Amino acid sequence: MRILISLVSSSTLIDLLSFSRRLHTKISPFSTLIHHKPSPAMAASEDSLRRALAEKQSSIESQGNTVRALKASNAEKATVDEAIEKLNTLKLDKSVVEKQLQAAVNGNGPDGSVNKEAFRQAVVNTLERRLFYIPSFKIYRGVAGLYDYGPPGCAVKSNVLSFWRQHFVLEENMLEVDCPCVTPEVVLKASGHVDKFTDLMVKDEKTGTCYRADHLLKDFCNEKIQKDLSISAEKAAELKHVLAILDDLSAEELGAKIKGYGITAPDTKNPLSDPYPFNLMFQTSIGPSGLSPGYMRPETAQGIFVNFKDLYYYNGNKLPFAAAQIGQAFRNEISPRQGLLRVREFTLAEIEHFVDPEYKSHPKYSEVADLEFLMFPRELQISAQSAKKIQLGEAVSKGIVNNETLGYFIGRVYLFLTRLGIDKDRLRFRQHLANEMAHYAADCWDAEIESSYGWIECVGIADRSAYDLHAHSEKSGVPLVAQEKFSEPKEVEKLVIAPVKKELGLAFKGNQKKVVEALEAMNEKEALDMKASLETKGEVEFYVCTLGENVTIKKNMVSISKEKKKEHQRTFTPSVIEPSFGIGRIIYCLYEHSFYMRPSKAGDEQLNVFRFPPLVAPIKCTVFPLVQNQQYEDVAKIISKSLTAAGISHKIDITGTSIGKRYARTDELGVPFAITVDSISSVTIRERDSKDQIRVDVEEAAPVVKSVTDGHKTWADVWANFPHHSSGSVED
Repeated sequence: MRILISLVSSSTLIDLLSFSRRLHTKISPFSTLIHHKPSPAMAASEDSLRRALAEKQSSIESQGNTVRALKASNAEKATVDEAIEKLNTLKLDKSVVEKQLQAAVNGNGPDGSVNKEAFRQAVVNTLERRLFYIPSFKIYRGVAGLYDYGPPGCAVKSNVLSFWRQHFVLEENMLEVDCPCVTPEVVLKASGHVDKFTDLMVKDEKTGTCYRADHLLKDFCNEKIQKDLSISAEKAAELKHVLAILDDLSAEELGAKIKGYGITAPDTKNPLSDPYPFNLMFQTSIGPSGLSPGYMRPETAQGIFVNFKDLYYYNGNKLPFAAAQIGQAFRNEISPRQGLLRVREFTLAEIEHFVDPEYKSHPKYSEVADLEFLMFPRELQISAQSAKKIQLGEAVSKGIVNNETLGYFIGRVYLFLTRLGIDKDRLRFRQHLANEMAHYAADCWDAEIESSYGWIECVGIADRSAYDLHAHSEKSGVPLVAQEKFSEPKEVEKLVIAPVKKELGLAFKGNQKKVVEALEAMNEKEALDMKASLETKGEVEFYVCTLGENVTIKKNMVSISKEKKKEHQRTFTPSVIEPSFGIGRIIYCLYEHSFYMRPSKAGDEQLNVFRFPPLVAPIKCTVFPLVQNQQYEDVAKIISKSLTAAGISHKIDITGTSIGKRYARTDELGVPFAITVDSISSVTIRERDSKDQIRVDVEEAAPVVKSVTDGHKTWADVWANFPHHSSGSVED
């Protein structure tokens, strides 16, 4: 099927055709269309263009005054004409600078042609038309942030998850679990989600329409930078600084910025309320009484944490070990947008790797230590530099990455994404800045993939320390700990916290138990600080999280000391290394990285192609009789049975449509191979991107396709071992 894209002009589409016809040529088909994070040199160029534009505008105004003055004084016609010609030249110069500046801020090609929005629209139109995904409940006008995956989308997602299981769960001997989506409130209270899982929201003061506050400010800044060419270089720098610190702004600071810039409701231009927190979890009740509150889980991780004790036992009471879970998560986004990138229900694949906090080495670390890829440490971010290629082993040895286990998973994530088909040159690992990380985290990195929307966080890899297990231990009263047995008894100095329950009972009555639990849960630093304060002041203010308030602890209420003891084992709370994968985001970025367009044979139409690796392609192979012929159709059915027996997803097409149109239809679905039946003894196999064809015997067709789709051979291997086929009649 030949596809003519009508969303942009044909001359614009020609600029989308920067691609490689031959499979072995690795050129990104739309690399110039994606907006890259500007390097210092690019930023300086934009600044200089803004200054040049301001100078041109000033010169035009000055020359305009000169022309008006000459006319007012009845100057000679030649003098006036000369002044007008100079004014027109200045206007032309200004127009050139404006085009250069527009290209610089919009990420257009050097000739100002196709931009990222046009490319994105071409991709999305193709995805929706071919039913990779569509808005949910479409006949009822849909609901923002909810999408249905169609047949090819389901197949791609299934293939991605299958490879995720193979790459992580099987290769790392992980323990896979499947926990409920509905989660009791007490679990999410302990994890902090009930109190802190919020975004800042503003409301249209007249209509009540809600907007995410930081998105409004972000859109305003981007709009001014990209479309208002008249703003000064200094103003542009101010807006870019706001974008850089956006995540760190408090509700008050965000509200001040919104008011300061005069930002109003996008749809009505009405004034907006002050920002206030909105909890993103979907609340529900468990059971008919409504007395047991719960939430749809915002992540899958908590189900693993609360099952740690049983998983540790199942693993033979040995560390390290990892548990994994794939499942749906739910977030009631304030204003979802950007298609699959920000939705209200989505698939997460999460790993919780439990490790001794004193031994964070990894036995397989050497397998990834030599990998080199784009990394963006916080030092480069702070100094306004770009990401650069760093060897993983060097990053770990220099302390850029906190430990070997964290480094190992960063390397494994890199291999996973690139094998799926993510362009390694548009994949980077960005380290969280100090003010982004939770206080308990040791180190955090995000795998960010560049798309037409910019850099998108698709995988988070965090060393969460022992926070989660501590929190659930404290809330549930069940110790979530591990033990290390000593070969010989060791004398250790032990902190002993002994609450005096009688005195605490007199002081706090029904809350005595909660205060006791909070005292016993103190870490060593907190306990020693309390001991010092009690000895000097006789009392101290102490925050009890289960009460949500400070209480006064007096010297007679608790005894804190250190004692030397002989121990046969060490008991500790494990640290957690957590890689968390947003499957929908990865898939969308894969769609963009795989999409390109090429001209039809006649050159008058543009054909869409998804360059999926066989690993993730929704259909691995198609089978076409060249013409409608019963003998050819019988051969096609025999090959189809062989492909089914080999476990290869395929599609058989015995319609009378021309072979070129059938190729184009399947190229648009990303099908890597097409078997064409043009005789009863042999067939051709066509490779999607190169359009090269080989000839094989009928009985060899399924084994050849299987060897390539399973990764045992490459197309180059089979191209070298089988006769080549060429026929102008079947060219697209």
